[in-house]
Amino acid sequence: MDWPLFNICLLTLVIHLIGALAYAARIAGVRTHKIALSFALFNVLVLVSRTSNSFLGPFLAKRIENAIADGTGERLLMDMRLVLLSATVATILGALAVPTVQRWFTAAIDEFQHHRSVGKLLWSAMTPKGIKTVVKAVKLPSSQHLKLWTKPAAVSWRVIAMNVVAQALLTVGVIASLYAGYLHPEFRVTASQLSAVVNGFATILLFVLIDPQLSVMTDDVVEGRVSQPEYRRTIVWLSMSRIAGTLLAQAMLVPAAALIVWVAVRV
Repeated sequence: MDWPLFNICLLTLVIHLIGALAYAARIAGVRTHKIALSFALFNVLVLVSRTSNSFLGPFLAKRIENAIADGTGERLLMDMRLVLLSATVATILGALAVPTVQRWFTAAIDEFQHHRSVGKLLWSAMTPKGIKTVVKAVKLPSSQHLKLWTKPAAVSWRVIAMNVVAQALLTVGVIASLYAGYLHPEFRVTASQLSAVVNGFATILLFVLIDPQLSVMTDDVVEGRVSQPEYRRTIVWLSMSRIAGTLLAQAMLVPAAALIVWVAVRV
């Protein structure tokens, strides 16, 4: 068992799983009309994601350094593809878990309204009653979700396409920059820093062009201008585009690494 690679894939899985579950927090916020509180509770999971991300970069960099030092780089590309595959698996699991996790968030919102303490909320989740609530809420997407494959009118193809590209860039950015450092070791520090440029462009797409659209729709649902079924259909399509983005990242890995090498040499 290659434990360092296993740990890298596990951290990647945690990061992308939590990212995919952001949609569950939105649905719970809409259902309870407590959107701000829903996002505040979701930020507890974001802390776990960011902690995992802080370890992922050094672990990946160490693997690159070992490959350069030991001359074992021929297997490195496959390792990077396995890491990207773990992102795809996590995103699929996250999409399937949305019905369950939105129920957990709904229950957590109600509980937090009573105790007003994250510590007490976590403690109540570990009590027999809390465990029973958690287990009872577990539910796979129902057959009714098959009706959600028709694209909702509330989201355009442009937004879906931009989400695919943004998720692909976020998924491949750090990995491609580190792999570029292996391809051109003399500039590996420069290459690693260029991941911020890739991720920065993806972040602009998300926070300037995509998230405002979903946020407006979320408010429209709360105010009754958009139905909850229409909103769930939008979430299904955005979840699918997120999965497609992680798959596109596989195709982008080598070209992105080559482009980063080209930029690193000429900076």
